[in-house]
Amino acid sequence: MNQKLKIGNLSFKSRLLVGTGKYKDFHETQSAIEASGAEIVTVAVRRTNIGQEKGEPNLLDHIDPKKWTILPNTAGCFTAEDAIRVCNLARELLDGKNLVKLEVLGDKKTLFPDMSQTMFAAKKLIDDGFDVMVYCSDDPLFCQELDSMGCVAVMPLASPIGSGLGIINPHNIQIILENANKPIIVDAGVGTASDAAIAMELGCDGVLMNTAIAKADNPVLMASAMKKAIEAGREAFLSGRIPKTVHGSASSPSEGKIN
Repeated sequence: MNQKLKIGNLSFKSRLLVGTGKYKDFHETQSAIEASGAEIVTVAVRRTNIGQEKGEPNLLDHIDPKKWTILPNTAGCFTAEDAIRVCNLARELLDGKNLVKLEVLGDKKTLFPDMSQTMFAAKKLIDDGFDVMVYCSDDPLFCQELDSMGCVAVMPLASPIGSGLGIINPHNIQIILENANKPIIVDAGVGTASDAAIAMELGCDGVLMNTAIAKADNPVLMASAMKKAIEAGREAFLSGRIPKTVHGSASSPSEGKIN
């Protein structure tokens, strides 16, 4: 249980990664993140001010980069060129830090990733010295290619962003895990604590979420629930679940007992 999540050259105790969008204000954002116990906080550079808008409220005044690892993401980008530009802006704003979350969307309704653009952008960013955590489809072949390419973490969706549907293709996730050499972090679609626990029970290295916490009736309480779910799911995975059978098995042995 004490084994840390390793992403590139960084290590983390928490396996829960959280976003910063959709909260009512920065104070609620900070409170929820603190309750989650997360150490990695992802920020949509195109939608959140982290210094690019002078004189405007700055998220980093509430989420201290000395306390949390800020993971800039390319949410809202629909071309590789746009995503690469945003990553370079983020590196400039965050004093040369190379860790980024790449996402290149292909459709505004489903928010599914455009995998051809994602693959192109990932290769360009890796060649330019970025440590790329990549949002992608749950196709095992794409995930394996991104792993081999040199991404520091591969992040298949559980279901569409913000949908709350949970893991709709658990068998795909299992195949991805079987072939993985890098951390596999389920990203998008988590709705409640049980969804996070299932991801961890499958053997995922972590879970990233935003909407499930931010749009809950009580975001701070949900953040606390997610923290516990991640920990419980990890412990269950490490414990080794009993095999599933179609027959019952008595809890107490019958041999040597009075009939």
